[in-house]
Amino acid sequence: MNPNLPPPAQSPAPPVGSQIDYRYFMSCVHCGLCTSACPTYLETGDENDSPRGRIYLMRGVVDGRIALTDTVKHHLELCLDCRACETACPSGVQYGRLIEPFRVEMQQRELAAGDSQANGWFQKFILYGLFPYANRLRWALAPARWAQRLGLDRLADGLGITKLLPKQLQRMQALLPKLPSPTPRLPEVLSPVGKRRARVALFTGCVADAMFGPTNWATARVLQHNGCEVVVPRNQVCCGAIHYHSGAGEPALQLAQQNAAAFNVDDVDAVIINVAGCGSMLKDYGHVAHELAPADDATRQRLDKFAHKVKDVSEFLMSLGPIKPTGEIKLRATYHDACHLCHAQKIREQPRDLLSLVPGLELVPLAESEICCGAAGSYNLTQPEMAAQLGRRKLENILKTNAQAVITGNAGCSLQLQMQLRQSGHDIWVAHPMDVLDLSYRQQQPACLRGST
Repeated sequence: MNPNLPPPAQSPAPPVGSQIDYRYFMSCVHCGLCTSACPTYLETGDENDSPRGRIYLMRGVVDGRIALTDTVKHHLELCLDCRACETACPSGVQYGRLIEPFRVEMQQRELAAGDSQANGWFQKFILYGLFPYANRLRWALAPARWAQRLGLDRLADGLGITKLLPKQLQRMQALLPKLPSPTPRLPEVLSPVGKRRARVALFTGCVADAMFGPTNWATARVLQHNGCEVVVPRNQVCCGAIHYHSGAGEPALQLAQQNAAAFNVDDVDAVIINVAGCGSMLKDYGHVAHELAPADDATRQRLDKFAHKVKDVSEFLMSLGPIKPTGEIKLRATYHDACHLCHAQKIREQPRDLLSLVPGLELVPLAESEICCGAAGSYNLTQPEMAAQLGRRKLENILKTNAQAVITGNAGCSLQLQMQLRQSGHDIWVAHPMDVLDLSYRQQQPACLRGST
């Protein structure tokens, strides 16, 4: 090569989103029926914060008509990825197949460019270094649990000490519910009650396992009461949703592969999940592999095989044929649809049908039940203003029901609802459907009713 010649010009990088199948963009006819279902559009009234507006922005970037400016990024990052637009869309637009890979590539480009915000301390140490690891999170929560018992958390709030924390840690502290006592680890195998009807594997999660251990136990007992042998694989890990939905594709794929190896899907009738967000991610493993490792057919097939065995616990029990619980629970409750249960997994009636089996339970309808509460995984930490607006909207609708309990099938929703109720001074029990069913099977009453009957 002649040293006197200038170096060859480098080809410009293709626009973000170029790898997405363009047919996903073309399926949107911009009719606008999605706007009434989009939480962010309902709050802002900005077309750029609607699903069709975001599709137009992404397509403009891919076509080279629009630069991926900070303003464009903001509109895309403000999306909750709740998938309500998919439910509303008459054309069957798969919005998740657009926004998710687009944001993954945005994150990858920002990391490659050395963007400090894309790999800041919060993402590195909290989102990716703490939340996906149940044991680390248990250790981190131990001081908070003692602070709650001794009243030090209220003292710190009263003295304004918590205001000295970084904003995101303040938000984390505000989200902390009243932490239950640590639960023992679930056994590797739990025997069915009565004749065995099925053999299932239980996915315990990371944040859910560390903060909602009693619900995992309740889920296992409900499955046992329905004749299920329950196995709990020891090598399972975080589902990867925390990484994937924040744009970190490679670690999400690695976690997916670890889970596929940990669960022997040929040996069970189903992989059971009780967290809507995790369930949606697990069922999407085949799509994730296709997006992140398109040339690796073996990985895609293995993850797709795993994904087809994943069932939400309410979905599985209704298909199995639930055994009716007999314990009476005289409680007025309302049900909030977790986005990734009703929109991403299309599961709406099964939780309600299960709850209708509980003697004495009155289930009253909730206005805008399918509108996001603002949790959306880590969204309430990364987009606190919009999360708070949506949380207040949900709270207003809950209070109109005069319910004694709010039932929902997602850990993130539970944290968000508990925070909103606590901050507004309302003592309303937030429970998982399995918490209620478990009490009925065991002839017990929830704490909110003890002493009142």
